[in-house]
Amino acid sequence: MAEEFIGAGWAFPLRTDATGSIALVQGDRELVESIHLILATAPGERPMRPEFGCAIHDLAFAPADAATAGRIAYEVRVALERWEPRVTLQDVVVNFDEVDNGRLLIEILYSVRGTNDPRNLVFPFYMIPSEETAELPAQDGER
Repeated sequence: MAEEFIGAGWAFPLRTDATGSIALVQGDRELVESIHLILATAPGERPMRPEFGCAIHDLAFAPADAATAGRIAYEVRVALERWEPRVTLQDVVVNFDEVDNGRLLIEILYSVRGTNDPRNLVFPFYMIPSEETAELPAQDGER
């Protein structure tokens, strides 16, 4: 039943299969690729559907702090509730992985609608570190 509900769709990134046809994915893989596609698309990026996507890209230059993490969690929740009706979100948690390198991990806890099967997905989000926190290369003779 859940497999019929999820359906099938084009693989992302777009590619061909062994027969030369457009590669398709189905089941769990379809949901994972759909969530990745939603989060990786900035609103305004698609000409025929400019509102599609997730506004986390507006935060690429924001400071890596708790306020930004909360805003990222909010934007992910809003985007997935709007664009992925096949899942029920349980929680969105943003963890600081490598703050100095600008990497945050977005953990999405969800279940497929109509099932009690909990799932999770971790989506890496890269921010541009500020100049004050970025390490400068060592000059000759410095360590």
